[in-house]
Amino acid sequence: AMMKTMSGGDCTLNVPAKNSYRMVVLGASRVGKSSIVSRFLNGRFEDQYTPTIEDFHRKVYNIRGDMYQLDILDTSGNHPFPAMRRLSILTGDVFILVFSLDNRESFDEVKRLQKQILEVKSCLKNKTKESADLPMVICGNKNDHSEIFRKVRSDEGEDLVSSDENCAYFEVSAKKNTNVDEMFYVLFSMAKLPHEMSPALHRKISIQYGDTFQQKSFRMRRVKDMDAYGMISPFARRPSVNSDLKYIKSKVLREGQSREREKCTIQ
Repeated sequence: AMMKTMSGGDCTLNVPAKNSYRMVVLGASRVGKSSIVSRFLNGRFEDQYTPTIEDFHRKVYNIRGDMYQLDILDTSGNHPFPAMRRLSILTGDVFILVFSLDNRESFDEVKRLQKQILEVKSCLKNKTKESADLPMVICGNKNDHSEIFRKVRSDEGEDLVSSDENCAYFEVSAKKNTNVDEMFYVLFSMAKLPHEMSPALHRKISIQYGDTFQQKSFRMRRVKDMDAYGMISPFARRPSVNSDLKYIKSKVLREGQSREREKCTIQ
């Protein structure tokens, strides 16, 4: 079986390729994408706003003795490089689209992104004959603000997902940590990933346990009942654009060699 190797500190973790996934977070600027990612990774909320160019994170799990890897791509709200955004969509397995409930324009951007993801992925699906579904959560952030600031009604968000059983709508607050865990739980359920990947359902382990992390017998003495552990890789680097292109090319060639294929542009 193919293996992906993750190095962290002095440890090397081997994760089967079939258990490696990429989560892509998209949305306009200043809607709270990075705050939601921060909640997912370390349970914290950062008050200070720092514009994101593109952040890459990796979390590795040992769930009942099996290794899983989740790469998280936190994209720029400005989309300075449209080709990069398309490539991010092509390589994504699960998607979180974020808008701010007090910003109508950010909701319109999510509608455009949803349409673009479906178009780009349908092109890839046609080339690879994939029948896989496309798990996606549309996330209205900042529901801790007063209703007088609301610019998007709940039923408008629900309408975006009503025709797709693999798409869900949540109104959350990254600041107050409202509905964030529930949102990730549903996303992973739609993607048929282990529920234990959700922030509240695994034990957080530091990198110092990396050497024993992948052993099937790995247990923490203090938590006898829990058999799911997650560890953030502090040294993870985003795969190069070349690596992503090779991944897409190999996927297309592996699945679609026997028939003439339409061009799926990244530009």
